Amino acid sequence: MPIGAEVQKGGGTHFRVWSTTSSELIVCVSSDPELKANRLQVVLTPEEKQYFSGYIPEAKPGDFYKFIIGGRLLPDPAARAQHDGPHGPSIIVDPDNYTWHDEDWGGVSLETHVIYEMHLGTFTHAGTWAGARERISYLKELGIDVVEIMPIADFTGNFGWGYDGVCLFAPCGLYGERDEAKRFIDECHQAGLAVILDVVYNHVGPDGNYLPFFSPAYFSERYQTEWGKPFNFDGPDSGPVREFFVENAKYWVREFHFDGFRLDATQQIFDASPRHVLAEISAAARETAGNRRLYLVAENEPQCVKLVQSPEEGGYGLDSVWNDDFHHSAIVALTGRAEAYYCDYQGYAQEFLSAAKWGFLYQGQYYSWQKQNRGTWAVGLSPGRFVNFIQNHDQVANSLAGHRIHTLAGAGAVRAMTTLLLLGPWTPMLFQGEEFAAATPFLYFADQPPEIAAKVAEGRAEFLKQFPSLSSPEVAQHLPNPGDQSTFTQCKLNFADLQTNEPVYLLHKHLIALRRSDPVINGRERHFLDGTVYGPHLLILRYFGLDSGNDRLMMINFDRDQVVSPAPIPLLAAPPGRTWEIIFSSEDPQYAGQSAPAIHFDERLRIAGYSATVLRS
Repeated sequence: MPIGAEVQKGGGTHFRVWSTTSSELIVCVSSDPELKANRLQVVLTPEEKQYFSGYIPEAKPGDFYKFIIGGRLLPDPAARAQHDGPHGPSIIVDPDNYTWHDEDWGGVSLETHVIYEMHLGTFTHAGTWAGARERISYLKELGIDVVEIMPIADFTGNFGWGYDGVCLFAPCGLYGERDEAKRFIDECHQAGLAVILDVVYNHVGPDGNYLPFFSPAYFSERYQTEWGKPFNFDGPDSGPVREFFVENAKYWVREFHFDGFRLDATQQIFDASPRHVLAEISAAARETAGNRRLYLVAENEPQCVKLVQSPEEGGYGLDSVWNDDFHHSAIVALTGRAEAYYCDYQGYAQEFLSAAKWGFLYQGQYYSWQKQNRGTWAVGLSPGRFVNFIQNHDQVANSLAGHRIHTLAGAGAVRAMTTLLLLGPWTPMLFQGEEFAAATPFLYFADQPPEIAAKVAEGRAEFLKQFPSLSSPEVAQHLPNPGDQSTFTQCKLNFADLQTNEPVYLLHKHLIALRRSDPVINGRERHFLDGTVYGPHLLILRYFGLDSGNDRLMMINFDRDQVVSPAPIPLLAAPPGRTWEIIFSSEDPQYAGQSAPAIHFDERLRIAGYSATVLRS
């Protein structure tokens, strides 16, 4: 890398760092984490553009170091590892000491994806890379092919979501050693699973951020994020800042073999440069991957399609974008609650039909919650560009007690929505434990120093007040404290729930298998898709196969029994010389359903309440 500590093949270590706050910069190296015994201090040589560099023959992997600026000892902004968290010394690391076994891995498949969002600290009881590695075969058997890891950049405290990371090149030590991370990814590749990393390039956490001591130019005064100052990607001295983040993306791909990224809150990455930093990151990451295919997905609340347009079209060249519209409609349909940011959705079948055909629901229309127009024109984008979900880390936690959807809605309705999610034309994503209706909640937790922890708890309560049902003082008393150890530990998945809720697990497993195996549903042999609605709650989707007549029909009812009579709906007609046969029903008893009555197309068409039925011709 152009920054950080680089072990040299002939021995010794070369250091390089950018700083605008001092004309002299010293590196201090020792085998002692207190940086006292066997201490070496070397004044680094100034370079152009306020970089400093130097070589120390005695410095070796495993040694500890910090930089000295104005008499203050500071960890390396580009440290590959930290001892005892962000406030401790940086560690010299040889990145080539792990032997990889994924030489034949080609990267993310070109086929349809099913993404699984995972928080390492709560996915298993151990909360480590090693613990997660023991569940690789489970994920493979479920049918997952892309694992999305929530942020791992080192942060202070003993637990957290990871979005307050401050050492962006150092994997969090709470989850195990660096090589354990590599081993997890390596074994995922050997099992056919891609692994992408959630990265936060819009802000850093409030504790352990030493970047301003090296240069205040790391941050911009021109913009504001919801979490403080954003990074400076377009102002004076922004060149080294851009380099820092471009190199960070390349680093995770090169040294850890990550297969791509989920880019957090990209609407808070401000850059008025001719070439946006996200476009630069996308191109650099792909170049670093070489022949391995990467998968780059953005979270973007304003729903800007420029993110996924090609560079030739003036876009940033990402692969897909989260579709909050689908989630919001799904929650309203399942719970009937349309408060706060759900208020611009009705949960009607028309919204899901629109999501299947057009992606975003808001593509420039007025959005009353924000009192402005929202979204951009997405016509022409393939459905797979949109990542849809019923649950994710944010949305589960944005409730009183980290409620998962199966605790808020009827079982039949959830089965029907799950069918739509996993068989729809978009890219589906599951949140850890969703596939077996985990009894454990997922709450917001963050272990911060007392003065910050109090503000975090207050801010969390204030944020949830946007929901009228959570705004009363009485309710606020029941909000879990983000800084309590118990808030974190109760979120750890209990895989005993898998046996208890086996029908829910089978539903997800069989739907994913159907998506993978049916070429018309997964798009390999699909000519096009169309649909219609019958009343506000019955959705009909027709998948037309490339071979004439080889079609699929999906009927999803989000209300009581529906009798379709009269039925002037051409999409219900079987192709000439063919009939419809059921290949999946969400009400099958093996999924704890009520065994819906057979569907007959030669008499009054009756569709069971809160059910999903898939047929082939």
